[in-house]
Amino acid sequence: MTRVKRGYIARKRRKKILAFVSGSRGAHSKLFRTANQRKARALVSVHRDRGKRKRDLRRLWITRINAAARANGVSYNRFIQYLYKRQLLPNHKTLAQIAVLDSNCFSTILKTLSYDEINR
Repeated sequence: MTRVKRGYIARKRRKKILAFVSGSRGAHSKLFRTANQRKARALVSVHRDRGKRKRDLRRLWITRINAAARANGVSYNRFIQYLYKRQLLPNHKTLAQIAVLDSNCFSTILKTLSYDEINR
């Protein structure tokens, strides 16, 4: 029986996995088995931290909005309540950017909301 030379498909798969973990240290970037384990672990971490990043950013935005609202004499809770009563659904990211970059605009928004609440 003649010798059969294997094709390139398995090598292509292994090279792809080794390229994925090329930034790792030691055997994790050289040996296929440990590289495969490292890739699996990396994908699990990425999946888990994707949701965590969203939670962390939302916490940061709420903290920034709260700080800006308290600088104008209103709590975060009351500010959001004003927005919902006016049927303005808040985009926390945008509000946080306004609070940080343009505090005059934020205070104008807050005063307009609270003024309308008082006069109702």
